[in-house]
Amino acid sequence: MSRAFIKEDHDEPTPTYQLPDPESPYYKEAAAWALIQGADQGDSRSAELATSYRWGDPTLVPCVLSILKEAETSGENRVAQLARRFLKATR
Repeated sequence: MSRAFIKEDHDEPTPTYQLPDPESPYYKEAAAWALIQGADQGDSRSAELATSYRWGDPTLVPCVLSILKEAETSGENRVAQLARRFLKATR
């Protein structure tokens, strides 16, 4: 395997995601935010493992739509971009 594809930076800490109890009515919203945060950090896989949801999971569409609307209203272009990518992945 080419060394160009081997990550050798072992000093980077694994991202942690503050999530409520999975039975909480806010869990899906927190999971959607965690997936967007993970994508922004270039580590979607950690967010998927932490939330038990995959990027583009249709279950989270209502939460991501809400995040998108708020991001567009507040001018958070990067969050809006990632929310749109999430929604596109559900198709």
